[in-house]
Amino acid sequence: MAPKAGARVIYWSRTDLRLHDSPALKAALDLKPSALYPIWCWDSHYVYSSRVGVNRWQFLIDCMNDVSTSITKINKKSKLFVLREPAVTLLPKLLKAWKITHLVFEKDTDAYGRDRDQQVIVAAEKLGVQIITKSGRTLWDSDEVVKAHGGKPTMSISQLQAAGAKVGHIAPPIEAPKSLPDPGDTELDIQQQQPEEGRDMNRNARTDEEKSYASGISGPNGDFSIPTLEEMGLKPATSPIRGGESLILERLEKILADEDYTGTFEKPKTSPAQFEPQSTFLTSPYLHFGALSCRYFYHRVEEIVEARRKAKKAFSEPPTSLTGQLLFRDMYFAAQAALGWSFGQTYNNDHCRFIPWHLPSKVDTKTGLITGEYEVDDETKEQEFVRWREGRTGFPWIDAIMRQLKHEGWIHHLARHAVACFLTRGGCYISWERGAEVFEEWLVDHEAACNIGNWQWLSCTAFYAQFYRCYSPVAFGKKWDDNGDYIRKYVPELKDMPKKYIYEPHKAPIADQRKAGVVIKGDGLEAEIDGVTAYPKPMFDFNTQREVCLQGMKHAYQQRLYGNSPKVLDGTWKELFADDGAGLTEGKQGGPGGMIDFEDGDDGEKHHEESVPTRPKRGMVSRSVKKEGSDAPSPAAKGHKRERSQATLDKAVKKTKS
Repeated sequence: MAPKAGARVIYWSRTDLRLHDSPALKAALDLKPSALYPIWCWDSHYVYSSRVGVNRWQFLIDCMNDVSTSITKINKKSKLFVLREPAVTLLPKLLKAWKITHLVFEKDTDAYGRDRDQQVIVAAEKLGVQIITKSGRTLWDSDEVVKAHGGKPTMSISQLQAAGAKVGHIAPPIEAPKSLPDPGDTELDIQQQQPEEGRDMNRNARTDEEKSYASGISGPNGDFSIPTLEEMGLKPATSPIRGGESLILERLEKILADEDYTGTFEKPKTSPAQFEPQSTFLTSPYLHFGALSCRYFYHRVEEIVEARRKAKKAFSEPPTSLTGQLLFRDMYFAAQAALGWSFGQTYNNDHCRFIPWHLPSKVDTKTGLITGEYEVDDETKEQEFVRWREGRTGFPWIDAIMRQLKHEGWIHHLARHAVACFLTRGGCYISWERGAEVFEEWLVDHEAACNIGNWQWLSCTAFYAQFYRCYSPVAFGKKWDDNGDYIRKYVPELKDMPKKYIYEPHKAPIADQRKAGVVIKGDGLEAEIDGVTAYPKPMFDFNTQREVCLQGMKHAYQQRLYGNSPKVLDGTWKELFADDGAGLTEGKQGGPGGMIDFEDGDDGEKHHEESVPTRPKRGMVSRSVKKEGSDAPSPAAKGHKRERSQATLDKAVKKTKS
């Protein structure tokens, strides 16, 4: 059907901060609009209710500024108009104020995004506004992949490829537009709905009050400006990784020019210890925010591989090739699209194996959702978790990775594997959900589907089952960096440690420690001991702990429990585990989803109190946990959709459950 003359179109941008290969933008331009408004709704859900570190905020702001500049280069009257209010409350008012006829946006597979979009669609349709959505975040439309796979999540590359073949060819990229229509009148006479006061997940990252909403919908100068870190009261970013479509396209051309590197690239053969520059393309953050089209990237690489194939030159293939990495990404997106909110948690997830991990998530049995808090069943395990997070485990390889992550917002995929295995099945036996929360906060390239999927993979709760294959915090690092240069950079306390002891400094004689200017002592809380730079001893014997984990995993696998198994849902899972097993196995009664005891978030009724020993074997407690060093009160356990690993709905979005 031909578009109506004088169509007034809002192009609502989210994770598609680019002009090249944007199906949604093309759909908007195909309407031949008399007015085109490229907008971004500044959502308080991400500002307050999701864990987003300063490095990812800076990367997002970079991408927004870059695409806004590109829009203005094409049309001096246009830009990316940032409106400071969540879409669910703003768009119904905006559609009327600007007399919009069409709302166009790219589909989202994230569970929060789906709920938000559905509410916007319902409100827009009531106003008579036509909705156009297009798939652009993935190689194939994730919903179509799920349909082709019988409504089930894709749990392997082969399943994804088979379903993708049924959906059809991966569409070729679309060229960036050479012209853009003018926006219409941008005057607004609508009242801003201020975000409700509540828990600020990013409070500890702020040096001042959050003020991005204080100046109204159109910003401090009334020009729909992009908020800054200063406005948000955030500390300056520490990552050297900067965002923007123009930046990644320019860098990509330089990388692709090396056809040998591109055509034979195999990710497992790249080094996790290489830095300045890193050993991979580092496209993941640009793919997440849509500064780089995954389809454009895929087809550019395929052209090079096909040319090498015809010339009978060496080339790599999925799953280890560059295109294979994009297939993995699609696999996780389709799994998330099929499972929705349950994908981001163990409880009530029929595809996630149940393991009685330490520090389990609290759950609300009335909503079937985790509450965003966790139980501290063992104070020692809580200390191990904090030491892992802060990079002071006493294992230099692990600590270097975690410090790079916190400072730069990015680590190599094999480095992610090492620290994830160490926290879960290969060391601490702590819930994968705790690790996913840390990655959500610190990763510049955090993608809910990929982050959750990878943590399930590395914890061997889904996607992967070979739990006996563990990463040694000593041997694995040495394989890539025998001299320990990576450790010397990110753990400067050990920069002068002899090569012989760089991976196990606690074995260094006192004389060698003195010569290196460091003392191996304590738990890392003290930067100096007796005036000498300090580095902690290992927090446990790895070989002993690895065996404990392997036995625990073996027994848990034998029980064949999943997140939706009746015994997991009602708390009787403990009957299947011996008291001295790994994890939360002591006693015969427990709470649902792996807890010791639990409270339903909406009424505070306590259950299974008898499951907590009066004289705990390992210092068991059940409490809400606040971030180390925070003076913020621990919030009440309210049942909601995943707040840390997959995020929650903003208060303006109603919670629903089938």
